[in-house]
Amino acid sequence: MTTYIPEIHGNLRKHMVRVPEIINEVSGIRIFGRLIKSLVFTTDVALIKNCNANAVIAVYPFTPQPSISHAIITVSDIPVFCGVGGGTTTGKRVVNLAMDAENQGALGVVLNAPTGNDIIRMVRDRIDIPVVITVVSEGTDIAARIEAGASILNVSCASKTPSVISSIRKRYPEVPIIATGGPTEESIQKTIDAGANAITYTPPTSAEIFKQLMEKYRMEH
Repeated sequence: MTTYIPEIHGNLRKHMVRVPEIINEVSGIRIFGRLIKSLVFTTDVALIKNCNANAVIAVYPFTPQPSISHAIITVSDIPVFCGVGGGTTTGKRVVNLAMDAENQGALGVVLNAPTGNDIIRMVRDRIDIPVVITVVSEGTDIAARIEAGASILNVSCASKTPSVISSIRKRYPEVPIIATGGPTEESIQKTIDAGANAITYTPPTSAEIFKQLMEKYRMEH
């Protein structure tokens, strides 16, 4: 039986970015009592403040900086998973960034795919929040990642994501998996069916949303 959920809208938040409803079909990952099913993949604080995702995954293609993490965590009213490097940024700097993210209030830290298992261990030994390791290849040694201390796998293998998740699930039925769902409801469904516990959603950019809004204004005036 479908449960009716009352929903309240405000006049000033009609342009809120909403994650696809299909994401609600995942089991979710419960972290410190909070259930996470959807994560918005962005560092745009305006989008973060106007999105109904359960959490933010703040990973960006630059050297992680505490000032960026601090700005996102301060603005966000939902939990934040902070990228702390592991690719270009390595060694003790990754550990320090992870500790800083935890101290600022991050719910978890995200390590890039090239991160060595020794670095995962160092981070795991220093922080109490989940350590998320990104998986970008079907050849990743998942056993070694888990043994090193990874709490959650973040599978991002483009079109191969569902098949990689299925492969992991056969060997590790209970390991928590976050995964990219792709651009369509069909691709999200395939990712869910493969065994993902939570889905990352890439929202339209502020420029794209503004373009739609400006076109509406022009039609009205």
